[in-house]
Amino acid sequence: MTYTFDICLKSRQLLERFIKSHTTEELNTIPEGFNNNIIWNIGHSIATQQLLTYGLSGLKPRLDMAFIDRYRKGTKPEGLVTQEEVAQMHTLLFTTLAELQEDYEAGLFKDFKEYTLSTTGGTLTNVAEALEFNNYHEGLHLGCVIQLSKLLKK
Repeated sequence: MTYTFDICLKSRQLLERFIKSHTTEELNTIPEGFNNNIIWNIGHSIATQQLLTYGLSGLKPRLDMAFIDRYRKGTKPEGLVTQEEVAQMHTLLFTTLAELQEDYEAGLFKDFKEYTLSTTGGTLTNVAEALEFNNYHEGLHLGCVIQLSKLLKK
């Protein structure tokens, strides 16, 4: 699983670049024809990781449920994210991954509720599959972030 965690780290390092290279205003901008923005995609990636791993394993997520509820599947930006919240998300990109890896290596993820994915139709049956799918999911949202960033530069 080391490789799986390494891929997620690389993806999050790429997301970090967008936090560092955009203003808070740019991170909050929703281009015409879109229903979300860069910072929502980053928050959504963090929240979804928690739900796919801790949530489906019957464990309490490491994040406050208010954060998860703000960025979970089916949500959209509901107001502007402050610079303080951006800084928090920047930190969460890495702390949530490190905590997840520690908890995985400690054997915390014993149970798992099967979950059928709306994106692929496949079914996750254990936390290892959830971690692998999470990398795919974060890759999709990284692609959205790249596109949103290009639109801001026009």
